[in-house]
Amino acid sequence: MRNPMTNDLTRKSAVELASLIASRSVSPVEVLDAHLDVIARVNPKLNAIVTLADASARAAAENAEAAVMRGDRLGALHGLPVVIKDITPTAGIRTTYGSPRFKDHVPAEDAEVVRRLKAAGAIILGKTNTPEFAAGANTFNDVFGVTRNPWNSALSPSGSSGGSAVAVATGMASLAQGTDFGCSIRMPASFNGIVGIRPTPGLTPNYPMPLAWDPGQVHGPLARTAEDAALMLDAMIGFSRRSPISVAPPWSSAFTIVDTVQDLKGLRIAYVSDISGIGVDNEIDVICRAATMSLRDAGATVEEIHFDMSDGKAPYQAWRGLWMVGQQYENLDQLEEFGMNLKHNVEAGLKITALDFAASEQKRMELFLEFAKLFEGFDLLMTPQSPVKQFPVNMNYPTVVNGRTLDNYTDWIAGSFLVTLMSLPAGSAPAGLTSEGLPTGIQVVGPRFEEPLILSAMKFLQLAHPIGWPPHR
Repeated sequence: MRNPMTNDLTRKSAVELASLIASRSVSPVEVLDAHLDVIARVNPKLNAIVTLADASARAAAENAEAAVMRGDRLGALHGLPVVIKDITPTAGIRTTYGSPRFKDHVPAEDAEVVRRLKAAGAIILGKTNTPEFAAGANTFNDVFGVTRNPWNSALSPSGSSGGSAVAVATGMASLAQGTDFGCSIRMPASFNGIVGIRPTPGLTPNYPMPLAWDPGQVHGPLARTAEDAALMLDAMIGFSRRSPISVAPPWSSAFTIVDTVQDLKGLRIAYVSDISGIGVDNEIDVICRAATMSLRDAGATVEEIHFDMSDGKAPYQAWRGLWMVGQQYENLDQLEEFGMNLKHNVEAGLKITALDFAASEQKRMELFLEFAKLFEGFDLLMTPQSPVKQFPVNMNYPTVVNGRTLDNYTDWIAGSFLVTLMSLPAGSAPAGLTSEGLPTGIQVVGPRFEEPLILSAMKFLQLAHPIGWPPHR
């Protein structure tokens, strides 16, 4: 089954690799070795993978190879190397949550989403860097330090799934799992020139999580193509009795829909340069507008409109504050031991009153109805994923957009967290490169359970605007 003449396997899509493995053209062990080679060469420069599970991955790859040779029925991700964000529990593999308090923590049980990925045949290759308990849109912590952007190592990969995004963008892994509450899948996808999607809450099981009924943090895929993301999403979704908000999708396979779609005829798309009222970098706006308008060539109807959701910023802060307190409830007596970002988030949450939250929920409902009205006239909303370009890796967060100082340290991600507030699915796909040669992502937002439609549009964005590989690869 060995084939020494294969091309660089790490430059192939997950869909291609799965097909090659199933046809016995390459073996899961060959695929693993190819990715381990990239990790050995690139990871020391970028610090994306913080715990490498190479021994268990090799054992799993050997078992996967034996299954192919036996002619067993194979899962959709059979033999594919996948990395997991370091806030997601993995049985027998260190999971630190990016916190010094848990630097030696090894869970006894997989998160439900990890179990599903394994059931689909994925090889769990390691854990990826994240800010402490995912509290931050830059990827650094006191356990492992900073993760760097492969397009320019002096810049941030964003966060909090920054390690996962860098691993995929550079070919260290074919796919990666991330989580998203504010922007934590979408923004790293944008900053690193790949695809990421935040699914509708409930589609991917959130067990284990302290706030089991909460629709905020969801698991989702990071990949190099929309088809790859759809393939991984299929493996992650589905009803789970361990998740009280779990739902089954109204479609059987996102991948089948995305893989077979031939055009976007009949699709109605709205473009908005700024839904949050904070402004957007001029070049980013130009790139994203042009990318959206180019979808007319695939048959879509595209219209630029005004759509202001800035009233949702305060409600999100209230919800986020209470969420942080709930997530860290068992650790509140050790608050002083946490890093600045996490500590300040929890402290802000402790100040939220019942009246604050009630007012926020009222406004939240009003805004949800505004989105519902929007989606009566349009199928998808497109808007710049980030209002700013990649910022220095040693900067915690950007404070200025087009010369205007932001009111809050999370305001720069408002265009993302307003979508989270609405419990809507959204993804980010590359829209092009800036004059500095840096990727720019466009956010694609749809009604609940329209992930296949979102990914289909992202497929055509990628076809129209290929950006290539990052230089650190």
